[in-house]
Amino acid sequence: MESIVIVEGASDRVALETLAGRRGRDLAAEGVEVVAIGGAHAIAAFLRGVGRELRLAGLCDAGEEGDFRRGLERAGLGSVVDRGAMEKLGFYVCEPDLEGELIRALGTTGVEAVLGRSGKLTSFRTFQKQPQWQGRPVDAQLRRFFGSSAGKIRHASLMVEALDLARVPRPLDGVLGHVDGRNA
Repeated sequence: MESIVIVEGASDRVALETLAGRRGRDLAAEGVEVVAIGGAHAIAAFLRGVGRELRLAGLCDAGEEGDFRRGLERAGLGSVVDRGAMEKLGFYVCEPDLEGELIRALGTTGVEAVLGRSGKLTSFRTFQKQPQWQGRPVDAQLRRFFGSSAGKIRHASLMVEALDLARVPRPLDGVLGHVDGRNA
């Protein structure tokens, strides 16, 4: 193993692995391991156990950016004062989260098509009828739906499969570029 991509959870790992596969990359053969650490709070402890000879990269949600910054600094990787500093280290922030990035890239119609193919569109339509979600923007409804009953991990892969490769969200593209040396 030459590189580790640190992500918060399994849906992030699945999305990156699916994207790499769509681009014809075999991360394992390249010596890249994508590791879900079980939440941003675990980054400092994870980094303490990682060898310094490895190329590191990572992906986090905007709400966990502070945890990642502090973890990177505590691990001795330098002063991480803003996203630019994080990106120089290979760490990218999803705004506001992975699902938000994928929904923006696909558009709500594209995401609804994915839900149709997965058999979850009827469930989403029922979710939209709940009083607390009526009248809210469809992208907000979709983000909440993925966070509840839709199957976040399964749909991360399906949404990445549906992506136009010319519209890959910047954070996903940046992380994979860092571990192949394009952004290093």
